[in-house]
Amino acid sequence: MRTALRVPEELSARVPAEQRGPGLERDAVRLLVSRGTAVSHHAFAELPVLLRAGDLLVVNTSPTLAAAVDGRVGHARVVVHFSTRGDDGRWAVELREPDGRGTTRARAGASAGSEVRLPGGGRLVLTEPLSARGERLWWARASGNVPGMLREHGRPIRYSYTERDQPLSVYQTVFALPAADGAGSAEMPSAARPFTARLVAELVSRGVQFAPITLHTGVSSAEAHEPPYAERFAVPEASARLINAAKGGGRGVVAVGTTAVRAVESAAGADGVVRAAEGWTELVVTPERGVRVVDGLLTGLHEPEASHLLMLEAVAGRAAVDRSYEEALRGLYLWHEFGDVHLILPEEEPHTEHCSSNSW
Repeated sequence: MRTALRVPEELSARVPAEQRGPGLERDAVRLLVSRGTAVSHHAFAELPVLLRAGDLLVVNTSPTLAAAVDGRVGHARVVVHFSTRGDDGRWAVELREPDGRGTTRARAGASAGSEVRLPGGGRLVLTEPLSARGERLWWARASGNVPGMLREHGRPIRYSYTERDQPLSVYQTVFALPAADGAGSAEMPSAARPFTARLVAELVSRGVQFAPITLHTGVSSAEAHEPPYAERFAVPEASARLINAAKGGGRGVVAVGTTAVRAVESAAGADGVVRAAEGWTELVVTPERGVRVVDGLLTGLHEPEASHLLMLEAVAGRAAVDRSYEEALRGLYLWHEFGDVHLILPEEEPHTEHCSSNSW
């Protein structure tokens, strides 16, 4: 996107943290903390002492779907990634082809009217591209109950840097709640993955609050790093009140993941007040747009070309993002959804457990 940094292949997290050694849990990842251009290195389990009583974590409750399904177009094998269900019942989908290594690669040649045969006798008919930006994602009409088919025949979307298929439970965060209509995220809201029930309990015991929101993520572009498409979100009234109270009281509002930023900023007015909202958001947070609500962000480490880095730059500034990524590379942090995480906080003196001030 805007940096010359290159992430070596060996820094891709190939398996979840809890599978890297005996006795490890999800929180056995590293935490890079940046305040402006000042960077410090921590274990994720130290998060409770890096936040303050009264700080508010905005968390995404969207569950992850088993969104990848095998299919056939004519005699050709394809893998269908189910991205987003539209209001008219159609699904946004991406057709990919198996790469022979258990993952997939981009597939060209989709056209309106193409039919995909699905497991269990289902059919999928492509109707039109999702966007004029390209033909990677298509709106399609599917026969039958798609959420039920995904539960029976689907598996989590897997990218080539991972070592093997994983059960769906590996891709669910501790905050995930099942949706009554079977909706969910095509890809895990991965910034929250390192949280465990024990760590959440410790944060609560220290006075950190949680504001749940929902944003169902679509299928990202593994190759082209496109900006996000419209996604369905909801910010409930109770969470809006919590966020506004924290802002009004001078306490920190830290979004857990770029999805939480997108949802909250979509529900904020020009006055910075968050109001209950739900529907679709096409908001792309950039340095030019800026952020109106969040003071901090807990996020994974993104590819240098990824559009998510624009959001990080909006929160922290370009110099801070460049500095933190240089440190992450120097420190051999692990990238992607099973990797290490990055906490961006306002540029002030680091907090200690004995600090009595509530200012950031």
